[in-house]
Amino acid sequence: MNDFYQILDNPVWNALQTTHKNYAKGTSTIQKYPADMLQILGCENPAAAKLEEIEPWMSPGEKLFMVGELAPLPAGWNIYNKIECVQMVCEKTLFPSGSEIDIISLNEKDNEEMLALINQVQPGYFHHNTRLSGRYFGIRHDNKLIAMAGERLCMTGFTEISAVCTHPSYTGKGYARQLVAHITHTNLSEGKLPFLHFVTTNIRARKIYELLGFTERRLIPFWGLTYLNTDKPAG
Repeated sequence: MNDFYQILDNPVWNALQTTHKNYAKGTSTIQKYPADMLQILGCENPAAAKLEEIEPWMSPGEKLFMVGELAPLPAGWNIYNKIECVQMVCEKTLFPSGSEIDIISLNEKDNEEMLALINQVQPGYFHHNTRLSGRYFGIRHDNKLIAMAGERLCMTGFTEISAVCTHPSYTGKGYARQLVAHITHTNLSEGKLPFLHFVTTNIRARKIYELLGFTERRLIPFWGLTYLNTDKPAG
């Protein structure tokens, strides 16, 4: 991949500087999303970032992720997890437009169902206002939400596809593939390149995304951090 894709080496920061700048909390060099939206943090220059600067916007015991390079950890911060992920991009989808089933747009009235579904399948990554990060789509059966996917990190020229999940009772029917294809076609038609992340051990996800036309760009870690120190002197 050429230099055009370097923006994806620091995706959280670049989202907060462009499409999602209205959600940014922090300083001119380190920012985070509201905790009830995305528990994720970005730095302009992670190697030189001072995490102390974001502490006024942190709650005691708050957890969040950094994506890519990890900033130096000051006292009061702890790594509780490291998730190795594959980052993929799609310049041209191999899956035809259109769907064999009805794909619906999800909105505020669907929020509780969305939370229930994704926290059953992928607990801990979707919060009350995560839906505000982009457009979300779903598939219903007997008026029950059984599959969903949407847009998370959005920046100029790029959109991350995320929250791809299917209720365990309805897997194997191609619902995830059709939802990702729908979002991919939508973004490509708007001149935005879709990208996504998945855990390196998820072989099934890789096969689905490759069939849709996604190609691997790089491996990228997600660092789970906890802000622990609540007794620092003021000033």
